[in-house]
Amino acid sequence: MRVLDVGDAAVLAEFEDLDTVLAHFRALDEARPPGVGEIVPAARTILVRFDRAATSRDRVVRWLRTTEPRTGSPEDTSEHLQISVRYDGPDLEEVAELTGLGVDGVIEAHTGTPWTVAFSGFAPGFGYLTGGAPELHVPRRSTPRTSVPAGAVGLAGEFTGIYPRNSPGGWQLIGSTDERIWDAQRSPPALLRPGVVVHFAPVSTS
Repeated sequence: MRVLDVGDAAVLAEFEDLDTVLAHFRALDEARPPGVGEIVPAARTILVRFDRAATSRDRVVRWLRTTEPRTGSPEDTSEHLQISVRYDGPDLEEVAELTGLGVDGVIEAHTGTPWTVAFSGFAPGFGYLTGGAPELHVPRRSTPRTSVPAGAVGLAGEFTGIYPRNSPGGWQLIGSTDERIWDAQRSPPALLRPGVVVHFAPVSTS
């Protein structure tokens, strides 16, 4: 683990891969000491913000280095969501060909195992979900779209995600949902937060 300073009230811990990040995030989130505020995981890092009036940089770094990571499974997480998806995305046929699964096989693979929100980024409320079938690992589109509608469900690399609002994007779109992924009036506003387990369920497109 390498720890870098981010200003005078935050540190950034770097790890070798996403699985290591998630194992450390599970442990740190459960045992945050007084003075530690936000803990923000990403693909290879965890950002920790702290209150200098309540703790010190040295205490935070010691806590980071001595907290044992905890491996886990979706069954260990208390917050589960079911999200209904219409598998009507414009890239569904292409993903079916890329994976060799066929359309029904892509839907079965996407709904057949739970996904876990690893981290957020790109846009407020955009969660990167991992843990699905390896057969669904597909590259991003060679040409990103200038506009992707809110609620579009996509695949990119090892991740699946749902666009929280209209925005440009290069993910392979396989479906859509009516769930409000980001609502500034809700507390918390993001539906998909790190650690939340998501079960996708197909709904009819007719």
